[in-house]
Amino acid sequence: MEGMSVKIPAEVRAAMTEVARQFGRQGGKVAARNMTPSERTARAKKASLAAARKRTADRLAREATAKPANKPTKKP
Repeated sequence: MEGMSVKIPAEVRAAMTEVARQFGRQGGKVAARNMTPSERTARAKKASLAAARKRTADRLAREATAKPANKPTKKP
């Protein structure tokens, strides 16, 4: 298929979306049930570190765009 320009009917697309939504909700629960405690710990640690990195990046971006504070200069 050249260009992959196949039109999917709206009702088929809606049905596919609903199926994906139902299985997507189950994904994390099923994965956690099938993992060992150490695997769950590793997954949680990875997610926590990613969240911390995002928070830090967001904070640094905010600080870079913020106006510098007017600090009084010290007189000798």
